[in-house]
Amino acid sequence: MAYTLEQFGADCGATLKKDDTHTGRQRIKGLLEKLLSERDFVEKYCGPDATPGVHLLYADPATDVHVLAHIYDKPRVSPPHDHGESWAIYGQAIAYTDMTDWALTGGNADRERPDVRAVRSYRLFPGMAGTYDDGKIHSIDYPAGARFIRVTGTDLDKIKRRVYTAAQVQAAE
Repeated sequence: MAYTLEQFGADCGATLKKDDTHTGRQRIKGLLEKLLSERDFVEKYCGPDATPGVHLLYADPATDVHVLAHIYDKPRVSPPHDHGESWAIYGQAIAYTDMTDWALTGGNADRERPDVRAVRSYRLFPGMAGTYDDGKIHSIDYPAGARFIRVTGTDLDKIKRRVYTAAQVQAAE
């Protein structure tokens, strides 16, 4: 039997009600990978007929989980950023996304805008997912035609998030 978006949403809610920690989020990551293995789901929400942009697919009012489809026709490299007090799980549907994890390295003179340094990079291929807990800094780089699903612990448009500028990025050692 096919695993559906509705089942995924219900499973996310049940998981978070029991365990809203990194361990619970890792379970959600596994559920997202299961959902991304469903050809009908990928075709419906991320296939060639999907409209470019970011689309809310599901929101749970009880847990505030949001599931969004990111459909891109053009390539993009994001600056290092976090999701504030929310977590995020990225799941690749089409093409790939290069993920980079970043660490704070102290800060510049005013300490308001700390510097960051890349500490790990990896590539998400279709069916793979990556988890970013609250405040974890990351960046994404994807080619034209990339499509992925992002699950978050809240509506990111309603919370403060940090974006790090090129001047704050330290060279790799």
